[in-house]
Amino acid sequence: MARHRFALLWLTLALVACSPSLNWREVRPGGGELKALLPCKPDQATRRQSLAGYELDLTMLGCEASGGLYAISVVELGSPQQAHPVQAQWQTNLLATMQAQGAQRQPFSIRGANAQPEAVQLQAVGRSPEGRALTVQAVWFTRGNRLYHAVLYAERLTPEMSEPFFGGMELP
Repeated sequence: MARHRFALLWLTLALVACSPSLNWREVRPGGGELKALLPCKPDQATRRQSLAGYELDLTMLGCEASGGLYAISVVELGSPQQAHPVQAQWQTNLLATMQAQGAQRQPFSIRGANAQPEAVQLQAVGRSPEGRALTVQAVWFTRGNRLYHAVLYAERLTPEMSEPFFGGMELP
């Protein structure tokens, strides 16, 4: 009987060890051209958002997995000229909400994105609503009249979390 329980315990542990905490799947936010990967089954929502003086419909896919909150958003702009001020306001809002300090920005490379405004990646450390330290990595890029935003929040970001998420985004 003890041998049977040991075998059952071993089998259970083996199955748990084999079940991935990040189960990557392809998504297409807002029914658009962007193909992306999320590590869990996403929830979807659309809401009206005011950014840089424009009232925009923001569609978001998001989920939580392995200690991270993953989200991909898209807004349809009235014209490509709105992209720069909307993107700048979005970045400012994100950093202010987190009370982030010392944000690092660098160009983000995604084939098929508009050249202006330049696709950008941002990383910063701030605070969660509960007051815990929180790291954020985010990108913004445009294609036509669509402004895309992908973000990952976690206490500690790892390459296993961020590389498939940001590297898995493709535009045709």
